This record gives sequence, C-alpha cells and structure tokens, in this order.
Amino acid sequence: MALFIQQMLEQRMLRSIAKAVIATVISIGLGIAADSAKTDEIWNMATAWGGGPFLEEDAKGFAKLVETLTDGRIQINVFPGGMLGSPLKVSDTVKSGVVQVGHSWMGYDWGIDKTTLVFGGGPGHLNPEEFIIWLYEAGAADLWFEYRKEKFGIASIPCTIAPTEIFLHSKKRVQTLEDLKGLKVRTSGAWAEIAGRLGASTVILPGAEVYPALERGVVDAIEWSSASVNLSSGFHKIAKYIIMPGIHATGGAIECAFNLDTWERLSERDRELIKLAARLMVMDSWARYAYRDIAALEKMREAGNEFILLDSEFIRVSVKATEEWEDEEAAKNPWFRRALGHRRAFQEDMKNWPTFRFPIGQR
Repeated sequence: MALFIQQMLEQRMLRSIAKAVIATVISIGLGIAADSAKTDEIWNMATAWGGGPFLEEDAKGFAKLVETLTDGRIQINVFPGGMLGSPLKVSDTVKSGVVQVGHSWMGYDWGIDKTTLVFGGGPGHLNPEEFIIWLYEAGAADLWFEYRKEKFGIASIPCTIAPTEIFLHSKKRVQTLEDLKGLKVRTSGAWAEIAGRLGASTVILPGAEVYPALERGVVDAIEWSSASVNLSSGFHKIAKYIIMPGIHATGGAIECAFNLDTWERLSERDRELIKLAARLMVMDSWARYAYRDIAALEKMREAGNEFILLDSEFIRVSVKATEEWEDEEAAKNPWFRRALGHRRAFQEDMKNWPTFRFPIGQR
C-alpha cells in the first residue's frame, strides 16, 4: 500500500510539473508573435510500432499533447506500424508525403547512413539521463535537426527517451564471448555488425516478427527494449534466460519526423509548441520507463526467468569492438565523424559526474 501511495504521489507530481510548464510557456507566448494559422491541420502519423507503450503511450501521448498545446489546431491520427508504409522505413513514408508525421527510431535508417546510429543510440552510447543533457544542453538536438534535414529531407526532433535495454531474452545461457559464438540473434543497428564480428549470427526483423521468430526457434535470442516494454510482449514466457546489462543499447532516443513541406508551412509559434510537446514526452518517457522497469524485472523473476550478468571480459571486448567500429565509420563518413565527435566530447565532459553525483540507486 505504501508503494502504491508513493507511486500515485510521484505521478501527480510529474503531472503537476508538466501542467506548470505548459501553462508558463503558453502564458508568455514563447516570446513569439501570435501568428498561428487558423485552419485546422489534421495529420496522419506512421509508426514503427505494432503495439506496446511506444505506440500507445509515446506516439499517442505526443499526438494528444500537440492537440492540447495548439488548442486543437493540429490533430494527429496515429497508426500502428505497417498500416501506412513499412515500419522500418517510416522516414521514407514521411518524406514522400504519404503522411505528415512519423514516430520511429532513427537507427532503422542505418542502411542508408550510419550516422543515424550516433543520434539514435546503440552500443557504447549514453544512458537515458546523459541523453537528455546531450540533446538539450549540449546542443545535440539542433545538430540532429540539421542532419535529418540535410541528409534525408525531413524535419526531425527527439520525442521519447528509450530506456537501457535488456541485452537478450535467450533460450540459451549467454555469459561469455564463447557463448555468443554461433548464437542466432535478432538485433538491429550497429550491434548487428559488431555482434557479427564477435561471432553471433545476426538477423534483422521488424517488431511484429520478433515474437514468432523466437517462439518458432528461427532465432535463439532477441533484443528489443527494456523490461517494462518487453513484459507485455511476453518474450520472458518463451525464453528462460534474461541477459544483462544492455551494452548494445545503453539508452536511445525516438524521433518524431515531419514532412518538410508540412513543417515549413506551420507558423513559428506552432513549430515551437510542437517542440515543447516533444520535450515534455522526452521527460515523461524517461521517468515512466525508469520506474516501470523495476517492477517489470521483478515480475519476470517471479515468472521463473534466470537472470545472467555478462562477464567483465565480454563487456571489455564489446566496448573495444564498438570503438573500433565507430572509428572506421568516422573515417569514411563526414557526418558520422561530426556527430560522433560531438558525442564523445560530451562523454569526456561527463566523466566528472561521479565526483559530485551519486550513482542512481546508490548512496
């Protein structure tokens, strides 16, 4: 009961903070002339998600915030992945004008340009708290927007912070590098290449195909997201072993991408209100996933799953292989080099954190 009351109080506090921020920003008018268009905008949103909280809470939550902040001038209809184009090619669907907006992980475009992985998150990357600071205080959100507009012809902003993931839901015990060799793993992004170098047999699948592939034995193990996201998908029911920590995805960021013509015809005020909605969803998702993951892991433990921690040599070799992969990409891709340099400089600054901040969960 005490835990329930504490949770309710925390939720009320977060809602109060969000309402206060919204009220303050609206009251000062963002310092922008009130030149909002009077014509209603009714948009369709393509997503990469077949279901779960990325769809039901993050994408739809963003849509609701946009409608609220714009006094209903902009309304967004949210569709599950695959209904309005390929769930792995949301940016194409947005750029072509089939939809006005998309909700996806930028890293799904890694086959076109691997710089998407520097912004989207992956191995050797930032944790969720670092991600927020990098985006909004160190200037990465502006660099992100510039990159997506120049290379992909879309307007893109971060609108969800993805939590640190479970490394694997696996039917086989994995703890050492030897255990990884020959393992058939569903993964994506940079880790698909890096894990392959370490001996795994990697397979890339969209979300809707992950569960049946694991269930039928097409793959031995899968990575998807954090405990609270994965719980509803039931991966823990068909794979005994839960492998941690998520070195392949220490944290990540989900984008809201807009058709460029749609974005540029908006008033400056409405563009700023949309950015505010996205920033509020970033903060909401960060707190929500962090708190829910605690209970979700306990439910998996109660279900009989065995938790395995990767050994230190596995982590050391993985970090080294990741840095080598990044250096190779930076040498041949100017945008990758620019984005990686920006992130690594921030990571160097963040090394000071342990001198004045307690690690989360420890005192």
